Amino acid sequence: MARTAGPLYVAGCMLFWAEGGKHRNSLRFTNSDPEMVRFFVKFLRECFEIEDSVIRLTCNLFADHLVQQRQIERFWLDVAGLPEQCLCKSSVNVYSKYSQKKRRNKLPYGTCRISVSRTRVVQNVFGAIQEIGGFTREAWLE
Repeated sequence: MARTAGPLYVAGCMLFWAEGGKHRNSLRFTNSDPEMVRFFVKFLRECFEIEDSVIRLTCNLFADHLVQQRQIERFWLDVAGLPEQCLCKSSVNVYSKYSQKKRRNKLPYGTCRISVSRTRVVQNVFGAIQEIGGFTREAWLE
C-alpha cells in the first residue's frame, strides 16, 4: 500500500518515523510545531478514518506555563480541531534546583502529544515505513 499511497499517507508515515513514539499498540506523536500537529491529526483522520473520540491529546508544559495552562490546552485543542473530551491531564515539568529558570520564551505552548491506541493503525504505519525505507525491523514485526 505504501508504494501506491498518496502524499498525505507517505508524509504522515515519515513524520511519525521521525517524531513518533514507537510503541506496539499505540501511535504517539509529540511536537511543539502547531502545523505538524495539525498535519498529523489530518493524516489520522483521512488515511485511517480515525474519529475524534479515539484521539487523545496531552500537553507537556513547563513550570512557567501554569498560570496559562487552560489557554495552552485550548490552543492545542483548537490546532488539532479536537473537542475538550479528547484532552488528557497535562504534565508539568518543574524546574530543577540547578536550572536557574533559564527556559524563558522557548516553546511558548510547550509540546503536544497526539495518541491513538489502535494496533491496526500502528502496524500499518510500521509496515509502510519499512516498505518506503526498504528495510525490515524485526522489533516492529513481533
